[in-house]
Amino acid sequence: MVRIICHSCHGCDDGAINRHLQIPPENPMILLFLRIDGMTETLLVTDSNGIREIRLNRPSVHNAFDDQLIADLTAAIDATRIDGSIWALVLSGEGSTFSAGADANWMRAMAGASEAENREDSLRLARLMRALNFLPKPTIAKVNGSAYGGGIGLIACCDIAIGVEGAKFSLSEAKLGLVPAVISPYVVAAIGPRQARKLFISAEVFDADEALRIGLLHQVVSRSELGDAVSRSLHFLSKCGASAQAEAKALALRIAGITREGAEKLDHENAALIARLRVSEEGQEGLTAFLDKRPPRWISEN
Repeated sequence: MVRIICHSCHGCDDGAINRHLQIPPENPMILLFLRIDGMTETLLVTDSNGIREIRLNRPSVHNAFDDQLIADLTAAIDATRIDGSIWALVLSGEGSTFSAGADANWMRAMAGASEAENREDSLRLARLMRALNFLPKPTIAKVNGSAYGGGIGLIACCDIAIGVEGAKFSLSEAKLGLVPAVISPYVVAAIGPRQARKLFISAEVFDADEALRIGLLHQVVSRSELGDAVSRSLHFLSKCGASAQAEAKALALRIAGITREGAEKLDHENAALIARLRVSEEGQEGLTAFLDKRPPRWISEN
């Protein structure tokens, strides 16, 4: 679990510190502390000169999402929002993959869950994406490798995305009889509805150059140049006023018609959609086929 330490609230009870730090009530995961520990089960967190780098730390499963990673990352982003010593966030992955999306064991659990349970599960992921997208501080996706499904959602929620040559990407949910519902508002905002329609319905794999062309990435560099490229972006960001950056970010989103209130409404609609599809006949067949490592029936039928 992510721990945060509030230096001005020693001795306060949980409720008092929650009020003092404006902890979002929908995220009780945050313990009332304002300094993140350097490591959790699922994250590596480092602070340097006001820059926080959070690395997804499940390299053995390609930094795939499960309940714990989602909870930890949401809490870490909320902690970053209220930490006055941090002015920028860099999000990356440990190892050679940024994120493979959903963890197989997590998917197995959701395949056997009820529609209501699936809806609540999806709302937790939606809360993560919303927290990152509306964080009032500059965010950089340091895309150290391939990203699939929800991993692409994280990239799309960041202000700047820099990726390595050779990285592969896919919005692969349709292969499972599902759709990328929760991440769809952010992906569509990043690459536009025309490209999103193509990639949502085809689930095809595309490379870093294509990700750059369609707007998912802002820059593609060699692996050895990734750190320098991120540092260069941080250099330019450091020249700007923090309040102006927060207002500028909100301005761009608002002009595009993207608001926190609207996003929350969409999240509930999209969580209901993915929950319905997960328990549908096609969704169950797609998930089961994936977990059994066999083609779904509709491939042989076609």
